[in-house]
Amino acid sequence: MHETKRDLFRNVGTFANTDGTLRLLEIGCGSGANFKFYPHGCTVICTDPNPHFEKYLRMSMDANTHLTYDTFIVTSGEDMEEVKDESLDVVVGTLVLCSVSNVQQVLQEVRRILKTGGAFYFLEHVVSDPSSWTYFFQHVFEPLWYYLGDGCMVTRATWKDLEAAGFSELHLKHIQAPEVTPMIRPHIMGYSIK
Repeated sequence: MHETKRDLFRNVGTFANTDGTLRLLEIGCGSGANFKFYPHGCTVICTDPNPHFEKYLRMSMDANTHLTYDTFIVTSGEDMEEVKDESLDVVVGTLVLCSVSNVQQVLQEVRRILKTGGAFYFLEHVVSDPSSWTYFFQHVFEPLWYYLGDGCMVTRATWKDLEAAGFSELHLKHIQAPEVTPMIRPHIMGYSIK
C-alpha cells in the first residue's frame, strides 16, 4: 500500500497555515506507519485506544525526524474530548473506521476538531459490490473475521457515512488494494474538507 498512501497524502501540505505550520491528528495511529508520508515540519498528535502502542510510536517518531511529535492520547475516535474544537488542520484515519463502534460519531468528532477548511484523509476497506463473490464471502465470514481481526467489520459501506457526514467537499475514489486478501481488497480513499 506504499504507493497508494503516497498518492493519498500527496497534497496534505496544501492545508498548512499561512505561516507554514500544519497540525495533524491521526486517529488509530498504531505504530506510526503513516508518518513517513507526512510533510516536513508537520506537528503530529496521535490517538489510539491501545496504550501499549506508545512505545512503538516513539520509535517511529525517532525514525521520522522531519516531524514534530506533540502528544499521544489514549482514546477512541468516538470520544476525543481532550482535543479542542477547530484546533487541527488535518485529521487522518487509515484502516480505522472498519473497527470503530460508531462511524458517524467518529466523523462528527472529526468535523468538531477540524478548522474550517481543514481536511480529513481516509483509506478504508469496504464492502464489495453486491453482485460479486467477494460480497457473498464478506458476509459469510464476517463473524469470524470480526473475532480474529480485533473488531474489524468487512461489510461496511463507509463511503455512505462520509457522504452523510456534512463535509463541504468530498474527494473519494473506489480502488482495489493490491497484495491483500480478496476479503479486504475493495477500498475507498480520499479526503473531505470541512
